Amino acid sequence: MVSTALAATLGRRNVHYGWVVVGATFFTMLVTAAAMGAPGVLIVPLEKEFGWTTSEISAALAVRLILYGLLGPFAAAFMNRFGVRRVVVFAMALIAAGFLTSTVMTQLWQLMLLWGLVIGVGTGLTAMVLAATVSTRWFNHRRGLVMGMLAASAATGQLAFLPVIAAFTERYGWRTALIFVCLLLLAAALVALLLVRDRPADLGLPLYGESEVTPAPAAGVGLVTLMMSPLSVLAEAARTGAFWALFATFFVCGLSTNGLIQTHFVSLCNDYGMAAVTAAGVLAMMGMFDFVGTIGSGWLSDRYDCRWLLFWYYGLRGLSLLYLPFTTFTFYGLSLFAVFYGLDWIATVPPTVKLVADRFGREKAGLVFGWVFAGHQLGAATAAYGAGFTRTEYLTYLPAFIVAGAACIVAALLALRIGRSPTFGRMQEATARA
Repeated sequence: MVSTALAATLGRRNVHYGWVVVGATFFTMLVTAAAMGAPGVLIVPLEKEFGWTTSEISAALAVRLILYGLLGPFAAAFMNRFGVRRVVVFAMALIAAGFLTSTVMTQLWQLMLLWGLVIGVGTGLTAMVLAATVSTRWFNHRRGLVMGMLAASAATGQLAFLPVIAAFTERYGWRTALIFVCLLLLAAALVALLLVRDRPADLGLPLYGESEVTPAPAAGVGLVTLMMSPLSVLAEAARTGAFWALFATFFVCGLSTNGLIQTHFVSLCNDYGMAAVTAAGVLAMMGMFDFVGTIGSGWLSDRYDCRWLLFWYYGLRGLSLLYLPFTTFTFYGLSLFAVFYGLDWIATVPPTVKLVADRFGREKAGLVFGWVFAGHQLGAATAAYGAGFTRTEYLTYLPAFIVAGAACIVAALLALRIGRSPTFGRMQEATARA
């Protein structure tokens, strides 16, 4: 097997195989991010070809975003039962099938079925829960940094692929662009099949930062137990104020990021006369700065109080969204917005994951974060449909952006109310010394 031979080779050079798993997971999440962002580039072409309204198309995208979030806890359970590799390969194939079939769609219900249900399920199986699962299973030391790197894959997906998708759409049509996305998805499935292993123990390795091999937990739970485990963890977590504070702040995170900017930014710029390729270039600029900001956030979350990090991230994001209407939608004005907004687009993820792991434990971190991430996607779905509704009914997106900016200010204050666990201070100090 490729992974076994590679792990032995790297071991002789004192390199932990966990970094290979991180690289393969990064590529998988990068391609998934490109697939998630592609519909935002295709809204205008679909309107022109089929006559569908922005709100109708946005409804399908909202369904996708809801499933992307609600499947998170169950994706974590599936990974526990069937393994990360199998779940990832199945998800890539499902997303590719949804996009490929949509090249022959002609009715709005087909868009709802394929882009809403099928792609929603596929992307939900490889949501941010995948990053949380890999970082907690493979790393004890440097976990925050690893989570930052994996979270940054969403930014890199935009940076690398959205301008290309926009160029394909403009030059060859939206169907050719989707075929390009399908090829990326199949490549990601192949990488996962060859390189991803479920746990360090599969290769006889300890977690990175530990010296003893941690045996994999016993498998073989029944289907009912498998499906009920996320619900039982939710019932336990929901009795704590920390869970609801994390859920609410991450709701606002989704409201102000992929549900709004990733879905509608290109169309918003088009309303002000900016070409789709240029607008996608601004998104790529955001991705570049977010890549730096999110990895930096992972480094900071290993060393500082994550509640204060969230306070600054949400506060600065809110101010940047409130500034957006004053950019005059020139490339220069939007470039300033891209810098400040991009630096903390996904920077909220590493401190949120670390707060979840600190308060609910490593074994439950994936499931609890899955439910917190569900809040993120409910917020994203709210923004995706709400912004489309305001565009259709009032011929402008701006009210949705102002509401999102104000919500971020509220989330910044709420982040400070996330309860401090008894071991929180000691854990932070120990990590800072490491």
